[in-house]
Amino acid sequence: MKLKLPDGAFGAYLFDCDGTIVDSMPLHYRAWKKVLAAWNCKFEERLFYSWGGTPTAEIVSLLNQRQGLNMPIEGVISLKEKLYFELLPQLKAIPEVVEHMEAQQGRIPFAVVSGGTRESVTASLGSLKLLDRFDTLVCAGDYVKSKPDPEAFLLAAGRLGVAASDCLVFEDTDLGIQAATAAGMASVKVPPPWERGVG
Repeated sequence: MKLKLPDGAFGAYLFDCDGTIVDSMPLHYRAWKKVLAAWNCKFEERLFYSWGGTPTAEIVSLLNQRQGLNMPIEGVISLKEKLYFELLPQLKAIPEVVEHMEAQQGRIPFAVVSGGTRESVTASLGSLKLLDRFDTLVCAGDYVKSKPDPEAFLLAAGRLGVAASDCLVFEDTDLGIQAATAAGMASVKVPPPWERGVG
């Protein structure tokens, strides 16, 4: 599979992390399932993928509301992150995205724009020795409104000193693509594992 980029010369690349640079979504899902089982909380795989890009704390709140549960948000997050970190040795990069990074490395600045926690993003990128490629990381807690709001992408463009219209966004979720479009940025969608012939 090749990722086809939109035409044009871009001044910066902005990448979502999970499911875009790193093929971590299946590992995150395993961690979620394990942690939620203690509260008898259901989390269907399709729903998990459709909520891609949603900050972790928001996911716990949404599951609480939908299922009438009262799971402790901070407790669930820290346990879920711990379980994910244990799975990190199995983590792989998404080669089609890394290929585009390598083609522009050193020519234009790169940023990560993620709904994940800074700890999770740095652990994922660090385990694949990709962390030092990014000029800035915008993670959950750095912004108020999550994707599909454009705030996180605009924050990253501002930090890089590049106009929004000169940024290209790499995303794997509809929420992320909507956020990029709302920010006035071009985007390219990274297909989910089952469309890339993985998993």
